Amino acid sequence: MRRLAVLTSGGDAPGTNACIRAVVRTALAHDLEVMGIRRGYAGLMEGEVEQLHGRFIGGIAHKGGTFLKTARTDEFKTAEGQQQALDNLKKHHVDLLVVIGGDGSLKGALRLHQEGVTVAGVPATIDNDVPFTDMALGVDTAMNTALTAIDKITDTATSHRRAFLVETMGRNSGYLALMVGMASAAEAIVIPEVPTSCEEILELMKEAYGKGKAHFIIVIAEGADPDCHTIDRYLKEREKELGFAVRVSILGYIQRGGAPTAFDRLLGTRLGAAAVEELVQGNYGKMLGLIGSDVVATDLEKVVRGTREVDLALYKLAEMLEIYPAA
Repeated sequence: MRRLAVLTSGGDAPGTNACIRAVVRTALAHDLEVMGIRRGYAGLMEGEVEQLHGRFIGGIAHKGGTFLKTARTDEFKTAEGQQQALDNLKKHHVDLLVVIGGDGSLKGALRLHQEGVTVAGVPATIDNDVPFTDMALGVDTAMNTALTAIDKITDTATSHRRAFLVETMGRNSGYLALMVGMASAAEAIVIPEVPTSCEEILELMKEAYGKGKAHFIIVIAEGADPDCHTIDRYLKEREKELGFAVRVSILGYIQRGGAPTAFDRLLGTRLGAAAVEELVQGNYGKMLGLIGSDVVATDLEKVVRGTREVDLALYKLAEMLEIYPAA
């Protein structure tokens, strides 16, 4: 009997458990034996491999995090680490492998593929910076989590006539901040892809205060320059001329946890099942992504060459919507 293994690597993303469930159930439907690899590539190097049965993955689709656990490791980037991983795949008689994770995880999958492993990848990262997919697993849930938080912060900001700097996750991608900023009707959005300055932000806030605006919400991506802390220091030194009192809220890791939305559960299910189908059909070295409403397979070699860019037309739309004649 052929044997398929699945691992999750890098940052956790809501919807991953639904993906694992789909991988396992689809593999079993094809009469494959299924193995779960604990703690991603770190667990693979250390031989943390166990058999998965259908009952093991029952009742996990609605949960956040990853049933298989995850980890980050620099050791896997070395030739020695990769050889350990290859040795353990051989030791456990793994014929097919599904890797669920972000850009670093998919680069690892490509490296294994280049060494002869029959692998398929599924994009899972709230940064949504993986190309050749409109949405990665976890993005929709993270957006909704951040949006709920900002809506609540806006209530407090309005009650006290304050300005809030709200930092979202996203590393070097402004996607999450841009989408959430638009959805929450924030007064300003600061992302790495668009140059800005503390002075520009100050003038926007002074203008808004002069028009009687009851609050001022700035959504800032964690990788932006200037970053949240720099903007905070600059504005607090000028609170008297600003009008608004300034507060900071770092949303942090709440964006990565929690029950996945219906969208992420369905996306995880579709991509996980498609990954197994590709492997069964003999199509190796692919990533399964969502393009429009279709699941599309793209060579991992093409995927890892670049990064999914933020649509700057949406940023211009957000700028236009931020303009108002009066409060």
